[in-house]
Amino acid sequence: MAQKMSKQWLWAIPLSIAAITMAGCQEKSAPQQEKATEAKAKAVQLIQAKVIRVDLPKKQFCDEDGCTQYDLQTIQTHIAWIDDYFLTRIKKDVPDAFDQTQPSPQTATEAEAPKGLNQNSIYVRFISQQYNLATFVIQSYVYAAGAAHGTYHNEYVTFDLTTQKRLALTDILKPNMEAKIAEQLYDANSNWLQQHDITRDKLQLSDNYFYGANGIVFVYPLYELASYAEGMPELKLPYNVAKDVVKPEYLPSLPQYSAE
Repeated sequence: MAQKMSKQWLWAIPLSIAAITMAGCQEKSAPQQEKATEAKAKAVQLIQAKVIRVDLPKKQFCDEDGCTQYDLQTIQTHIAWIDDYFLTRIKKDVPDAFDQTQPSPQTATEAEAPKGLNQNSIYVRFISQQYNLATFVIQSYVYAAGAAHGTYHNEYVTFDLTTQKRLALTDILKPNMEAKIAEQLYDANSNWLQQHDITRDKLQLSDNYFYGANGIVFVYPLYELASYAEGMPELKLPYNVAKDVVKPEYLPSLPQYSAE
């Protein structure tokens, strides 16, 4: 009897060791799964943006044509590649504002007798985030001294936060969809376009766009579709239409409505 019990224990020992080993493996895999989930969540960061003023060597730049006063404000998100993108862009657009070798405004005024004070402003703002799609706007304003009014432009910038890439219109559209989307855009905004005597063949597709609450909004420059007083026209393509021409990964998550 004792010999029989001894054999049972000998069989039980390997089984116990196997069970402990398997349990150990399961305990190790759980933290790994948690880490993978956390890594995936961290891949798409939540934008927390603050507008800050750009430090300039001097408040204005002067030459023989006059002096230009700059007001430059960028965004601070604490996401380095986004912050660097906009600051680099501002420096490229208005290099004179960062010229440390320029003469002082007083010296230039006396020597060159500038004709007036021009204004040049650039503001960057955060608009919205829809999971991995984050949209910003670069607002620029230029006023030439003596002009009746200044000119402005809003350029929208959308990033894919997972790839850290700015998305051009061609990036989000399915191949060879430009003509189709222009047709759809005209149909969706036909009343306004007809009121402004814009025929279907005259409507060009703008590459300046942003993700709105109910559709993709295409923004047109001053004077292109309407008068200066009407500002920059915006034509909306509803998401239920855009899903036919936009790549699925570049559409925001939308509710699924029943057919009833």
